[in-house]
Amino acid sequence: MAENKQIPPPYDLNAKWDACLDLTVRRFVYSSFAGAFGGLLIFSFSISPDTAMSTQHDMGSPVTRWASVAFGAGLGLGSAYTECSQKFGGYPTKFLPPKTSDAPASQEQETD
Repeated sequence: MAENKQIPPPYDLNAKWDACLDLTVRRFVYSSFAGAFGGLLIFSFSISPDTAMSTQHDMGSPVTRWASVAFGAGLGLGSAYTECSQKFGGYPTKFLPPKTSDAPASQEQETD
């Protein structure tokens, strides 16, 4: 009979890749939608000074709205990359201050 072998969680790369792929897709989509919504709110109407009192508004440039979508997508991909690199044992995101024993000795201590 075949034995049911379980892979311990720290060594299960398939589960890590699945989690990272899921995280990347979700953050990419959600942050792209947030960028699109933000671009729609911020860049939908541009009021020029000479038409401030009139009811006509010039529509904002589509380039600026697409740039806000790209910015949101980049934020989502970057945050997903950071979290996935931590799952695979990459560099930590928070740097700790050096210990006092690692700091160089001052001149007063050297002369003693």
